[in-house]
Parts: sequence; C-alpha cells; structure tokens
Amino acid sequence: MVTIAELMNLTGRRALVTGATGFIGREIVETLAELGSKIILVDRPGADFAGVARGLEERWQAEVSAIPCDLESEEQRKRLFAQVKDEDGGVDILVNNAAFVGDSNLEGWVTSFAGQRVNTWRRAIEVNLTAVFELCQGCAPMLAASPGGSIINIGSTYGVCGPDLSLYEDTEMGNPAAYAASKGGVLQLTRWLATTLAPTVRVNAISPGGVYRKQPDVFVKRYEARTPLGRMATEEDFKGAVAYLASDMSAYVTGQNLLVDGGWTAW
Repeated sequence: MVTIAELMNLTGRRALVTGATGFIGREIVETLAELGSKIILVDRPGADFAGVARGLEERWQAEVSAIPCDLESEEQRKRLFAQVKDEDGGVDILVNNAAFVGDSNLEGWVTSFAGQRVNTWRRAIEVNLTAVFELCQGCAPMLAASPGGSIINIGSTYGVCGPDLSLYEDTEMGNPAAYAASKGGVLQLTRWLATTLAPTVRVNAISPGGVYRKQPDVFVKRYEARTPLGRMATEEDFKGAVAYLASDMSAYVTGQNLLVDGGWTAW
C-alpha cells in the first residue's frame, strides 16, 4: 500500500518555477523544496535569486539553481530553454506562475475600456499566455521523460468570471481586459494541453482569488463581503494546491482548474 507521505514525496524530481521570487512564487518554491524537489528559479534579471535560494538551502537543504529571464522577450525565453537543456536533470515539474500585472502608472492598463491600449494588451498577452505556451512546448519532451511529469499553470478567478467593477470605485485599482483574457486563455490552454500531452504529462491549473497586499481598506472590505470565507487570500493558502498537483497525490488528475478563491466563484 502506498502511503500519503510516499505520494507527496518529490525527492529526485526537479521543478522549474517562473516568477519564483515574487509573493506567490516564493510560497510555491518553498512548498516544492519542502517536499524534496530540486528547484530552478526563473524570474526577471535583478530579482532576489540569492535570497530565495539561500532560504531554500538553509530550510530544506534543497538543490537550487537560478536563471534570469524576462519572459516578455522571445530571445530570452529561447536562452532559458537552451540553459535548462544543458543542465543535468531535465524538468519533472513546470509551474507557470509569472504574470504581467502592470500598475496604475502603466499607460493603457488601469483605465476605462475606452482608454486601454493595444500595445499594453500585447505585453500582457506575451507574458501571461504566449510565454506559457512556449514554456510548455519547450519543456514537454523533458516532462514526458519523467515518471511524474506535471505542468501547473497559474490562472485567476478573472479567467473564469467577469469583474465586479464596483469593488474598485474610489480607488486607483482596476481590472484590465488583457489580464482577464490572458488568464482565460491560460485555462483553455491547460485543457488543450491536458489531452494533447496525455498520458505522459499531466496539465492542471490553479486559479487564485484576490490576495491581500495592503490594498485600500474600502476595497478589502468590499472584497471580503463578497467572499463566502470572509477574507482575502494569503500566499500560504496556495501551498496545499501546489503540493497536490505537483505530486503523485494527483496522479489521476489532469485538465482541471482548482479554484483557490475562498468561494468567490461559488455564488
């Protein structure tokens, strides 16, 4: 009989995680390292690779490498594949976590639909969808050679449902069309890949709800009132979903979108 501990054990496997030094990315790599996986950190040049790697090595004695890559650049993505292929060990787990989220100062982003710009749309699609496609394509042969090849794409509740714009009233926050469209595309790409890469690679998604990051009080109160569990998410809320989908705990699960949203989409 196989134990739960054995099913969750990732010793000997190697995980490539994009956006690995960000808020959610750090929890993802912490989770995978705790379960025994080797880690490849991927994030933009200048990210805190050393700090994240040091933490993983000290806490979990993890084997960690880092590859700086701006996923908006096709040229840098190609260099990423070349470097991964040159290293020993291949890839057993791919987590497409990096996302173009912009900010209120980005032209054509947090504004009315009429004010949103095609050039900003293209940047979001490039990082949030095109890069995910290319990373899955590039890593597919390595994942297929693994006994537990798994892709986890990070979606969003806004890839599932439309926004409630009243949440953002009287704040500088917003909900750009490009973010929602790209995340919706990621979820459909997940389903497409699940059937295409089967039976050797499992492909699933996690769609987070809103994560508390010191947003304006008025927004937080509105969001919490609309959420059945009565609070916004923390980064730690996603650790269980990552552990489940990365490991053999989900060996018979593919093509699924696990909503970790406090019940936001259950209304």
